[in-house]
Amino acid sequence: MFENLQDRLGSILNGLTGRGALSEADVSAALREVRRALLEADVALDVVRGFTDRVREKAVGAEILKSIKPGQMVVKIVHDELIEMLGGEGVGVDLHAAAPVVIMMVGLQGSGKTTTTAKIGLRLTTREKKKVLMASLDTRRPAAQEQLRQLGAQASIDTLPVIAGQSPTDIAARAVQAARLGGHDVVILDTAGRTHIDEPLMVEMADIKKKSNPHEILLVADSLTGQDAVNLARNFDERVGITGLVLTRMDGDGRGGAALSMRAVTGKPIKLIGVGERMNELEEFHPRRIADRILGMGDIVSLVERAAENIDAEKAAAMAAKMAKGKFDLNDLADQLRQMQKMGGMGGIMSMMPGMGGMKDKMASAGLNDGLFGRQLAIISSMTKAERANPDILKHSRKKRIAAGSGTEASDINKLLKMHRQMADMMKMMGGKGKGGMMKQLMGGLAGKMGLGGMGGMGGMSDLSNIDPKQLEALQKQAEAAGLGKPGGSMPGLGGGLPGLGGAKLPGLGGGLPGLPGLPKKK
Repeated sequence: MFENLQDRLGSILNGLTGRGALSEADVSAALREVRRALLEADVALDVVRGFTDRVREKAVGAEILKSIKPGQMVVKIVHDELIEMLGGEGVGVDLHAAAPVVIMMVGLQGSGKTTTTAKIGLRLTTREKKKVLMASLDTRRPAAQEQLRQLGAQASIDTLPVIAGQSPTDIAARAVQAARLGGHDVVILDTAGRTHIDEPLMVEMADIKKKSNPHEILLVADSLTGQDAVNLARNFDERVGITGLVLTRMDGDGRGGAALSMRAVTGKPIKLIGVGERMNELEEFHPRRIADRILGMGDIVSLVERAAENIDAEKAAAMAAKMAKGKFDLNDLADQLRQMQKMGGMGGIMSMMPGMGGMKDKMASAGLNDGLFGRQLAIISSMTKAERANPDILKHSRKKRIAAGSGTEASDINKLLKMHRQMADMMKMMGGKGKGGMMKQLMGGLAGKMGLGGMGGMGGMSDLSNIDPKQLEALQKQAEAAGLGKPGGSMPGLGGGLPGLGGAKLPGLGGGLPGLPGLPKKK
């Protein structure tokens, strides 16, 4: 979502940090470029003006221009103002009310309200251990109520039975009553949308609000709609009164202007963001973390949280036991590749690692992208059980069959086998040291560098889910104090990098990912 803005701001601010001293003219020239970058990202004009004015006011002070590192001070000011523009502190869904807590979902048709309703229901069920009831109030769109029922069945969340002919306000009243009788903690009302804002829609929303007395009214907006989303938020807030925003499709290739503008224009916090199609791909919105990502400082806390959710502790322990004996076959390699895909692929992981955001383009040009992982998994899937367990039996005729089955070339299979041999040799060297898998090494190594010792070692991954949120926030501060949060910076103490690409090593992988096809060799 923020890649273009990240690239533009990164190059502008890197130009400042490379200077020994700054004049007022230097700061003004840089802020002109920042202003242009934000406007191109579709941020509202008045928001951009306010942002650049505040930065200029702080950045032309005598203590900045005479600072030992004036460029870095300007970067810090931009970072702090970006956090302020995004809302300062993250605000979650408020459940502090008498049960059942009513959450009303509003928004235009096609913004993802129904899917987001189910995602929030799943999040509250699994994370908050709440008993949730979902109810569809959309009587106009064909099969809208059936869609929510199916999503509820898929996620094992209760949905209100459909009674034909009931009005949206009657359904809302029945849902609250059913939640009260059924002992539910939360009831989520999925209201109808329109292709555009009109008077009947607003009247209906006001009637539902009066009937159900919601504690939270969340506006679901598509982040790809840009400034239209900002106008939409303003209209809904004036007529219905919203308590927070949920932005969908934040994984898209939009310019990110809506996310940067909506909080500043409406004064309402962005509470959640949808980062994918799957039911579990909904995240809390943390202004500091988003600002860190935009300025290329990484987002270690979110990376650790994502690892805690996606890495199977039992599988990690079983793999650790195999590796302790020096065993690593193609089944294990496939498991490691799938884990990396679950965490957002190599690009997603790199974008969250401090100082590594800019490596994605280098890796893509070197042929290392998530499509490569897909091809490698296809090759492994085309092998027999015996071939996966013992790659040494793969001779020419077998490779020919596998290549035909996976839609690849024999050379791709040779590259995969070479990569596996190098990794297997490395695992043997690590044998007996109680090391875990690739992703466990990555997360355990990062945590070890930041003082969370309990996350490394043999059972470390199973402890991730038990980390206190305050400990995660402390982790971010430790990362910054250790110098991990500097744009373009490296990760101290982690040594060299991915071969030929510079940057940090992935901890425990002894020099990065050995022999990944397409990567240039070290000179």
